[in-house]
Amino acid sequence: MSGASARRASRAKDRARNVRELRCTVDDVFAVLADGWIYPSWVVGASRMRDVEAGWPGPDARLHHSFGVWPLLIDDTTVCLVWDPPRRAVLRARGWPIGEAEVLIEARPRGAGCVVRIQEKAVRGPATLMPAALSTALLRWRNAETLHRLAYLAEGGRRRRTRKRPPRRAPGRFRDG
Repeated sequence: MSGASARRASRAKDRARNVRELRCTVDDVFAVLADGWIYPSWVVGASRMRDVEAGWPGPDARLHHSFGVWPLLIDDTTVCLVWDPPRRAVLRARGWPIGEAEVLIEARPRGAGCVVRIQEKAVRGPATLMPAALSTALLRWRNAETLHRLAYLAEGGRRRRTRKRPPRRAPGRFRDG
């Protein structure tokens, strides 16, 4: 294994990892990720959006969100570090006073659908002091639900776009019957 491969493998070992097969395309997944206003719909813990910067999801663009449950809400941000659709996105999620995490989201086509993998690791703050086994277990539990929610949105969006609509009737005409 080369030095670069060994470093990547080492970094990947330190991350909580979740994988899920979705019944949609990678483009459907990235359409959800690109819509910053629905971030709290799929990210467990995020409770509301306050602002989405105009450049989202480009590099260094930020989502301004809150996490927690009212009235115990904390305002913070998530920044996009890498945006490479339809393959991967890397986010730096802030949740102070807990800390910051780096989140890697990757999608790959598989058959008629795709496989999505989320890897997350605390990179700053008190969460980095947590034993790795505990941190990994908590993040895997949370991100299983995050992927579940992402699947609902991406698969649901695909169904809405591909559903056949009944023909429209002329306005003002009713059928007796």
